[in-house]
Amino acid sequence: MNDGEAWDVVILGAGLAGLTAGNLLSEPGVDVLVIEREESVGGLSRTIEHNGFRFDLGGHRFITENQRIDDFVKDILDGDFLDVDRSSKILLNGKYFDYPWRLLNAFRGLGVRGTSAILFDYSAERLRRLFRDTEIKSFEDAMVCRFGRAMFDIFVKEYSEKVWGIECGLMAKELAEWRIQGLSLWVAARDALFGPGGGNARTLARKFLFPPLGIGMIAEGLRRGIEKSHPVLTGVPVVRVNHSAGRIDSVMTRQGDETRLHRAGEFVSSIPLNTLLRLFDPKPPAGILEAAAGLRFRDLMIVTVMIDRPRVTDQTWIYVPGHEIPFGRIHEPTNWSEKMAPRGKTLLVTEHFCFRQDDAWKAGDDALVEATVASLEDLGFIQGHEVIDSLVLRIPNAYPILDIGHEENRGKILDYLDTFVNLHVIGRGGTFRYLNMDHAMESGIAVAEEILAGNKESRSRSRGGAEAHR
Repeated sequence: MNDGEAWDVVILGAGLAGLTAGNLLSEPGVDVLVIEREESVGGLSRTIEHNGFRFDLGGHRFITENQRIDDFVKDILDGDFLDVDRSSKILLNGKYFDYPWRLLNAFRGLGVRGTSAILFDYSAERLRRLFRDTEIKSFEDAMVCRFGRAMFDIFVKEYSEKVWGIECGLMAKELAEWRIQGLSLWVAARDALFGPGGGNARTLARKFLFPPLGIGMIAEGLRRGIEKSHPVLTGVPVVRVNHSAGRIDSVMTRQGDETRLHRAGEFVSSIPLNTLLRLFDPKPPAGILEAAAGLRFRDLMIVTVMIDRPRVTDQTWIYVPGHEIPFGRIHEPTNWSEKMAPRGKTLLVTEHFCFRQDDAWKAGDDALVEATVASLEDLGFIQGHEVIDSLVLRIPNAYPILDIGHEENRGKILDYLDTFVNLHVIGRGGTFRYLNMDHAMESGIAVAEEILAGNKESRSRSRGGAEAHR
């Protein structure tokens, strides 16, 4: 085993949170090392290149209300970005509905009866809550409160359960706010009547920032900033986290047959919270490991098909609720930037939400492509003979599942990690929070500032992530 070197800060994980922290820490001359188990940086916010086609893992649009983050990203991109018009649809029973929802569009798709049911249920729900203060316990409760039962049943329930793999009544109420960012039926209606200024919900944004060669340009820009003076190790998994007397002493990595120890004064982790605990040596107490086992992640498969046609849709995202369709969302990267495919070609990226124990995850690539192409044909998007190439990717631990009870397990774990005075957790997986890209970057900035300020006691910002920093 190689004893490696000593650093001021070691960062585990090179997603946007870890890269942002590393970027800010490297500028003042702090000796920082970033370690990433994947061959490329960016985590979910990375771009894949395949035979001249480019696509992101699910399609990430960058939107933020934080001017500092906005300026930071634009500086990282050196002004090389696009302002893309957003147009998203829900494909339900062969009909397209606007998302965010618009009453006139819903009226056309659902007719007088369906639209009246939505308006009646929403009004009845608001009246009920005027006279009876019913506790909101779940995602389902929160969504019904915001949109009414009819709209929830038509547009929300099936898709949400398809994405998360559990019933809406078992999902935590916090997920509603993270997913819809202040949207309600009233806000959507007000926005439709008065235009973009009529509502301030993040979900109603009309445009988003997108780098011309994919969202991964942000991560690559951050990496270049770090590598001007410090290394970013990729394809290097962490296999052990050594600790004693309330401090993290070192982390062990393995590359091929070689293991190496990396010692540091401060450690920052953006890897999944339960994964981090499994790497601890000595092992955490049994109760902490039990709490870690109670935190679950939803896994993701990306099936991308390359098409011998300039364009298939005019949408940025298409949501597909039906359980009979294997994927839940489609995006066409060439609608975001023409540079995402060779001239005259396009591609469709389909997202399949699953668990690793599911048959779909274990299926062969050819079978997954065949099923995806067949569904795209049935939906009227393409003809099979237009498919000229394909690629299947499997992404474990893509999304933290915020079920009822996760907060108790998360709290126990963070209380335990708080006993280590030189450990900071950031990012979506590291804090087990449903953070958007800008929120993840905010958590990286917060912990970098904390380390630079020499504040080793406070854990408020690293624990709360974007919530406490914003």
